[in-house]
Amino acid sequence: MSTARDTWHRPPFIANPILRWAVYLGVGVYVLWTIATLPIDWARVAEGLERAQRIFGGAFPPSFARSGLLIDGFLESLKIAILATFGGVLLSIPIAFMAARNISPLPIYYLGRALIIIARSFHPVIVAIIFVKAVGFGPFAGVLTLVVYSIGFVAKMLAERIEEIDFGQVEAMRAAGAPYLSTLFYAIFPQIMPRQIGLTIYQLDSNLRASAVVGIVGAGGIGSTLANAFGRYDYDFALAITMVIVGVILVSEAVSGQIRKRI
Repeated sequence: MSTARDTWHRPPFIANPILRWAVYLGVGVYVLWTIATLPIDWARVAEGLERAQRIFGGAFPPSFARSGLLIDGFLESLKIAILATFGGVLLSIPIAFMAARNISPLPIYYLGRALIIIARSFHPVIVAIIFVKAVGFGPFAGVLTLVVYSIGFVAKMLAERIEEIDFGQVEAMRAAGAPYLSTLFYAIFPQIMPRQIGLTIYQLDSNLRASAVVGIVGAGGIGSTLANAFGRYDYDFALAITMVIVGVILVSEAVSGQIRKRI
């Protein structure tokens, strides 16, 4: 007959109760101190609520009167996402091989990892601002931004997959005297290809979302159309653009999810 002592309970994250409650108290004090010391202008926050009410009041109902401008912005975002995905994945493959510890010499490994870390260190908006300053406003800055963004994700994930391969196939081909490129194409690529396809599809979906964000700072696409709508106080048109962005991302997420399941 089972008793209450036989019931299993998940052990706490911190076993020592004194230390556990000290951590809870410390976190609570820190949160309160952070809120108290942040330079928040509550009067301006109150004014912002009134402005938000005017914005939302002017946004309904959404206006699709300038649908041509909206479609052009979306198609530009789609082109940016496709070009950036193609370029980013193409550059990510050699960088991933460089950053895989099991197949690269130590200096090359450190160089590959450094490139990935640099690509992952900055938010796409910051990178977009840099490229907008460097090459000017427009979709080319958006493509360059998302290429860097793609390298940071795809190269890292692909390098980790290369490090997980069955190295016995590589050793067998080396023992047979196969050259380096033949070993790559026949022993490594077949093992990483499913992951590569999945990463490419995911990154295309991610770049489509990111293109709307980087466009707000002038890197082209539908984000630029949205920023211009807010700049002209066309809140009803801005709401229509936002609805299209959300709809396209939902469809893209569903399609890419189905494709990834079938791989």
